[in-house]
Amino acid sequence: MSHVELWWDGGAALAESPLWCAEQACFYWVDISGQRIWRHDGSARPAQNWQLDQAVGCIALRAGGGLVAALQDGVYALELGAAARPQMTLLAAALHGKGLRFNDGRCDRQGRFWVGSMHEDPEAIERLPLGRLARLAAPSQERDGPPRPFLTPSGGGRRRSSAWGPSESTGCWAPALREAMLVPNGLAFSPSGDKLYFSDSAPTVAKVWVCDYDPASGQAADPRVFIDRLITGRPDGAAVDVEGCYWICANDGAAVLRYTPTGQLDRRIELPVAKPTMCAFGGADMATLLITSMRPAGAGVQATLAGALFALRPGVTGLPETPYAD
Repeated sequence: MSHVELWWDGGAALAESPLWCAEQACFYWVDISGQRIWRHDGSARPAQNWQLDQAVGCIALRAGGGLVAALQDGVYALELGAAARPQMTLLAAALHGKGLRFNDGRCDRQGRFWVGSMHEDPEAIERLPLGRLARLAAPSQERDGPPRPFLTPSGGGRRRSSAWGPSESTGCWAPALREAMLVPNGLAFSPSGDKLYFSDSAPTVAKVWVCDYDPASGQAADPRVFIDRLITGRPDGAAVDVEGCYWICANDGAAVLRYTPTGQLDRRIELPVAKPTMCAFGGADMATLLITSMRPAGAGVQATLAGALFALRPGVTGLPETPYAD
């Protein structure tokens, strides 16, 4: 069994979306309910963080620098500097209505940003299955032209910062791959980019699907079940290694699981927290697996480490994340 080490013990409320940035030799991640983005290189130096004014579901690298972040009301380009709050430029407004937020997301191998949405009220998720999984791309990324550009009612894009970025929203939403979801999660792409994985981590669903994916067009075929049920817990965030195996965090299962491309369980690594949330490969050799976790409401099992980040070296390397291309 791989040795699991405590990597950061800041006790996030809901840590998610770990992301390795090779240029800066550090990991980024978010605290969704804490409305913060964090950065740390794993050294003795303290982690840096930036405060936002709304929940941040996930992040991705951005071509040319900075990050892309899926906030509650839209997807933004962020510039993280010395100030406590980042400079923000709207790329595309959220298409979901009030009461929903973005959750898991990442870029495909060509730099299109895929992201899921869900109801922000845990008690409303089951009775209001309003989540959807869709992709955002710059018009130049859409082979057949922009499918759905965002315009505000006044006809122009909204801008949060005058110091950086385009003056109008630049992203285009494609029609949703899947609607009526509860908690979209587990997004990952095969090494060649020809497979798209995703899950619904709601306890009543708890499945992982896979789609054949056309990297040239960004079109996904009909999903088919990849994992009907995990051996423990329910599926949360995921990553794919260079061998094409799918690593999935088993939330409520205190483990990270590795499945082969044919959907066979290959490895189970126990974790010191009940609710791991997402994993990502990184480090100079892409051989470190970083795992985020959440702090359960009302403490609960192993609460002293809940919300911490953990690292292990599983003996296989991951793939660099493709930046959002706009």
